[in-house]
Amino acid sequence: MASSSSPQPASPSPQADAGADGVVRPAEVQWHDEQMRTQFANVVNVQSTREQFDLFFGTNRTWNLQDKNAVAVDLSNRVILTPFAAKRLWAVLGNVLREYETRHGRLDVEH
Repeated sequence: MASSSSPQPASPSPQADAGADGVVRPAEVQWHDEQMRTQFANVVNVQSTREQFDLFFGTNRTWNLQDKNAVAVDLSNRVILTPFAAKRLWAVLGNVLREYETRHGRLDVEH
């Protein structure tokens, strides 16, 4: 089922094309969500090489650290991005987080 509210890319990668009037317009991005799945994650980790960025998503299963000396995480997804896609994700996610904090207050996280 296609969504009526489509996500907007930070900087569309498709090449711009000049119309009949000579004005350059970015290519339209068509989002197809028929195969999309939704999963919850409260843990993320990232590693990178020269060619790619790997994002690992999972769920923390440890509820009481006093009982254990380790945190158990069920990894559910790995997303591999090119460096350019990672840079676009960084930009758009930064903008969305700034908007979120403006509306709801600052998020303080440990590194």
